[in-house]
Amino acid sequence: MPSVKLTALGVAVLELLHEKPMHPYEMAQLMRERYVDRRVKLKAGSLYHTVERLQQNGFLEVVDTQRDGRRPERTVYAMTPAGQDALEQRGRELLGDVAEEYPAFLSGLAVIDELGHDTALVELEHRITLLRASVAADQVMLKQVRGEAVPEVYWLDFRYAADHRAFELEWCERLYADLSSGRIPFQGHKPALSLITEETHDRETS
Repeated sequence: MPSVKLTALGVAVLELLHEKPMHPYEMAQLMRERYVDRRVKLKAGSLYHTVERLQQNGFLEVVDTQRDGRRPERTVYAMTPAGQDALEQRGRELLGDVAEEYPAFLSGLAVIDELGHDTALVELEHRITLLRASVAADQVMLKQVRGEAVPEVYWLDFRYAADHRAFELEWCERLYADLSSGRIPFQGHKPALSLITEETHDRETS
């Protein structure tokens, strides 16, 4: 069984090579065309580095080189049986396991009181504006894939991300209303909070 854990970009590369052999430039084009770059960080340098590592690990192999005029040669890669095994193993982990994630937004929520009423609302309003733009863009993309009759099983990742952004927008709008109305009041200081009661502390130290 593969012992090397695939990165998100590595999974994306093997996803494409599961369809057919291709060169990295074609991979990058397809990733952007299919909005894969909305869920993985896609840069030319990191893509070529990932392909190189996958080859070193025996997950893909060179099957051809192509030349178009004076352009540099393009190396065509195909997935090996070991690559197929690695993709299936990592796919099971990503789909079935619940990974501990640490979104940066949670840290922002934790310091709202320190930022103060005015600053917190300004920044939250800025986030809401950005989310509204993203949600609107999501709807355009969803309409496009539905119009092209792309089987839904191929864009479940994008549907999940779109639903998540729509939920976050709704949640942030409710939070903004609660903070601006005073339903959730700012404290201006940090009270001494503890989830450990005196009774629990006495029991643990006795």
